[in-house]
Amino acid sequence: MSRRKFLSYSAMAGGMAALGVPQMLVSCTDGKSSKNTPLRKPGEYYFPDLTDKAHDGRPLKAALVGCGGRGRGALENLLEAADNIQVTALGDLFPDRLNGVREWLEEKGLAVPEENCFLGFDAYKKVVDSDVDMILFCTPPVFRSEEFRYATEKGKHSFLEKPIAVDSDGYRTIMATAKQAAAKNLSVITGTQRHHQRSYLEAFKRVQDGMIGEITGGNVYWNQAQLWYWTKQPGWTDTEWMIRDWVNWKWLAGDHIVEQHVHNIDVFLWFSGMRPIKATGVGSRQRRVTGDTYDNFSIDFEFENGVHLHSMCRQIDGCSGKVGERVQGTKGYWEGDGDYSIIRDLNDNILWEYHRFEDEKNHSQFNPYVLEHVNWVNHIRSGDPINQAEETAISSLAGIMGREAAYTGATVEWDEISAAQMKFLPDDLALVNQDMSKYTVPVPGTPK
Repeated sequence: MSRRKFLSYSAMAGGMAALGVPQMLVSCTDGKSSKNTPLRKPGEYYFPDLTDKAHDGRPLKAALVGCGGRGRGALENLLEAADNIQVTALGDLFPDRLNGVREWLEEKGLAVPEENCFLGFDAYKKVVDSDVDMILFCTPPVFRSEEFRYATEKGKHSFLEKPIAVDSDGYRTIMATAKQAAAKNLSVITGTQRHHQRSYLEAFKRVQDGMIGEITGGNVYWNQAQLWYWTKQPGWTDTEWMIRDWVNWKWLAGDHIVEQHVHNIDVFLWFSGMRPIKATGVGSRQRRVTGDTYDNFSIDFEFENGVHLHSMCRQIDGCSGKVGERVQGTKGYWEGDGDYSIIRDLNDNILWEYHRFEDEKNHSQFNPYVLEHVNWVNHIRSGDPINQAEETAISSLAGIMGREAAYTGATVEWDEISAAQMKFLPDDLALVNQDMSKYTVPVPGTPK
């Protein structure tokens, strides 16, 4: 409340007392019980049993496709999450990437035979066709939908690093393949690690229990410094350069609203159980060095019941940073930023909070990047499958819808983007030079 409003209300209160009014209304409650009305009851939503380490069980043969930094990190997380995991195959486009992971594994006493190390655009098929149970797919995101489709056809369990679609065609492929995976009792985990972070899970449980009331809106942020990039090196073709510099190219990464900010958009969709029906927004490129993508977005997502979500993301040095989410309800709100979760009522009184140190005090494992693999292995070994592909595809398409709204300046509707003829993966991939003039930064609207 501003000072001016406070003084005006104080004057009104004084006037009412002078008129002999006995008391003022100080609460919006009707005097009835304030017991929570659940949004969803336990059993109506998924809540993982997060053991600190995966249950022991039958040995599993694992493989990695995409041996960059995230691929190696995901494989390290899997090996920390569970015992009796054997790494039997590796795949990548580039020899230096594959050999880097192979040498790292050898230092850990986990040698992968030469005949199970595959290179090329079709390396993922050779990995899938090898003697393997579970595969981590950590290539640039544009390849994810075809990798998942092929692995599911062959009956393999998949870890799909986010985002799992960068265009409408990929979204539809993922949605169809998710149903096939479910029919085959395959376990599919995606890289939306907030679903395996205890501070988020405990908040999710309380929001579903109705602690903040009906959800009326929210805000999600991923504002940080500029990400990494590669300038073109001697001997690289244009295609090789773009794939090595993938995070800065729309066709490979989907732009950072899809590639990175999908985490935050996903949290709101997960907590609310809704998906947006339209998006309107702005974005631009101010500081990026390579590629054809934006470095900032601000999107208004609208939902069927009048709920609005404001989405903001930026990758520019020297600006304020914020990574987190806020979900507003009729009785209060929740805020989370990874290590900390808090629920407050409408008067900002703390109703519940969760600090990182609670994990450290009560658990030996609290890294969500590891815990998502703990959950994956537990489901594979128990024979009770989990499938996150569909919900993460929906979150990815929400990011795509926001991106296209900013690129074009138009309001983009869900039915329109989900049915759009939009496919970024070329049919004739090869490490060749290209006409780079076709990779232009989008400009919204029409010129005067």
